[in-house]
Amino acid sequence: MSAPFPNLYTHRKVAESASKACDICYKPSTSVLITPDKKDFFYVCPAHLKDTYFCTPKIDEEALKAKREKELAEETEKLKKEYVERQRKKKEKAAKDKDKKDDKDKDKDQEKESDKKDDKDKAESTSTDDAKDKESSTPTEEPRVFELKSAFYQQRLQRKRQAEAAKRDRERVSQPGYFPSVPSGPPTK
Repeated sequence: MSAPFPNLYTHRKVAESASKACDICYKPSTSVLITPDKKDFFYVCPAHLKDTYFCTPKIDEEALKAKREKELAEETEKLKKEYVERQRKKKEKAAKDKDKKDDKDKDKDQEKESDKKDDKDKAESTSTDDAKDKESSTPTEEPRVFELKSAFYQQRLQRKRQAEAAKRDRERVSQPGYFPSVPSGPPTK
């Protein structure tokens, strides 16, 4: 017999007002594990998600690859912009040098100022790049898809089967022909 739902659960958060008891430790929890087809769900504490004896995270390789490619594209775009900006500054500097050959003292002052500005620009860009790198590296994304260990998965399947059996029993009891009828005639000896 095949399983009624796959052993893949997605981690979701609910509002504080909707929190219920964790199925493992019975503490109030806002974390829910739910199957993709929404046939099974249960509340669980976030601490249990890190327990290797309870579940293992499933990493979506395609999503990770797409994310890496996107970051690479952004990085190359940023480097291209920096390169174009440096080339533009070099051309402007060369044009200024040609125009002001006569006044060497002023030219030296301007070079020093432009060098200082370039150094400031580079320092600012590196500091903002470092800040962006720190921001992107600090919020490590927690895994969202988990696979339960076989004992816990079998427990979920058993609960589902018990619930279905109880539902069938309730339906049978509500049908008129389920219980025997009361005898209508006098008793026979």
